[in-house]
Amino acid sequence: MTAPEDGFNETIHAPNRLRICAALDAVEEIEFSTVRETLGVSPSVLSKHVTVLCDVGYVEQRRAVRDTRQRVWLRLTKQGRAAYRAHLAALRAIVNADLTEG
Repeated sequence: MTAPEDGFNETIHAPNRLRICAALDAVEEIEFSTVRETLGVSPSVLSKHVTVLCDVGYVEQRRAVRDTRQRVWLRLTKQGRAAYRAHLAALRAIVNADLTEG
C-alpha cells in the first residue's frame, strides 16, 4: 500500500501553480492572457509561476502571432500532466485517509 503523500508535489502544490496546472489539464493549450485573467493575477506573477513549471519540465510555452501581436500559449507536457494528476491523487488520498488507523 502506498502512503497518502506518494505523488505529492511541492512544486505544483503552490496555489497559483496548482490553479495553472488545473487550467492547463482541461485543454490542449491555452493563451497566457486567458490563464492570467482566469487566475486574476498580474502578468509578472503568472510569468514567475510559469517559469518554475517550465524549469521542471511540466509546462511548455509556444509563441505565435495572432491579430498582429505576439502571443504566448501554454500547455502541460506529458510529464507535467502525470505529475499534476499524481498530485491530485495524493491530495485525495490525504483527504480520504482514515486517520483512526495506525
